[in-house]
Amino acid sequence: MQIAQNSVVAFHYTLTNDAGEVLDSSEGRDPLTYLHGAGNIIPGLEKQLEGRADGDKLTVAVEPSEGYGEVQPALVQEVPRDAFQGVEEVQPGMQFQAQTQEGPLMVTVTKVEGDTVTVDGNHPLAGEKLNFDVEITEVREATEEEVSHGHVHGEGGHEH
Repeated sequence: MQIAQNSVVAFHYTLTNDAGEVLDSSEGRDPLTYLHGAGNIIPGLEKQLEGRADGDKLTVAVEPSEGYGEVQPALVQEVPRDAFQGVEEVQPGMQFQAQTQEGPLMVTVTKVEGDTVTVDGNHPLAGEKLNFDVEITEVREATEEEVSHGHVHGEGGHEH
């Protein structure tokens, strides 16, 4: 079976940046499983998997526009330290959920200087070209329930 809209796809992957550093991998874990066409993985990777089949191995390069997007400077902001009430020590690398006009947004603290904290709401991989080595391990038709819910269910069925 070839990967198409509403296929359930399982694959192993290794994700590297252009410097060759491994950013993520399914090595030693179960394959990543998703519902094709439901927006469950980044668009550039999903497009490259279309038409592939169980057992296929491929290398995919995904530009930022089809990955986690370009860096948006407006998502980097300085906020007062007292915005973090209840947090004893704010340090770079900490993540918080911020409330914005568009809804909740995960932000990462990038700098703390005195009473000013710089936070970044961009995805950590925004602006990065992503390189995937992929091995497809399974392709099957999705169940009606998976299609209606927009995601894959576990081996035993409904798990949420």
